[in-house]
Amino acid sequence: MNITVYDDLGGSEQCTVAEMSSLAPNHFPLKERVPGVEGQAFELKSWYHAWMNKRQVNTDREPVLMKVEAVDEFQATIPWNQLNQAVFLYEQDGKPLQKGFPIRLYVPDGSSECLNVKSVVTIWFEYDQTVNEASYGFKNRISIDELKMNK
Repeated sequence: MNITVYDDLGGSEQCTVAEMSSLAPNHFPLKERVPGVEGQAFELKSWYHAWMNKRQVNTDREPVLMKVEAVDEFQATIPWNQLNQAVFLYEQDGKPLQKGFPIRLYVPDGSSECLNVKSVVTIWFEYDQTVNEASYGFKNRISIDELKMNK
C-alpha cells in the first residue's frame, strides 16, 4: 500500500514504506520516544527535510502544520511546533506493521493521544494555513442518496 505525500508548494508523491524509511536519516527503536512501544521508527522532521531535498525544493521555509489521514478516514491536523518529537513507526520484529499498517504516526509531545494515528495513507504539509491547535476526527462523508433518505 502506498502513502501519498503532498505539500502545498505544488508537490506530491506516492511512496512505499520502504521508500519512505530509506530516505529517513534517523532510525531508532520507538521505545526511545514512546516507552513501552516496540518497533523501528524514523523521525518525521528529518524525513521531511530529506524528502524536500530529494525533490530539490528549498527547505528554508517549514510548514505551519501537517495533516494526516488514515485508511479508515480518521484525520489529524497538527501544528508544526507540536511535531518536534514526532515519528513514524514502520516495522515491528523486522516485519511490516500488523496493527497500524502501512505506517503509524506517534506525536509524543502533542496535545492529545488522538494525534497518534494508525494506518496513515495520506500526509499533507501546509505552509499558509493558520492553525494554533491540533484537531482530529473522522471525515463526514455522506452520499446524496443518504441525504435523500434522511429528509
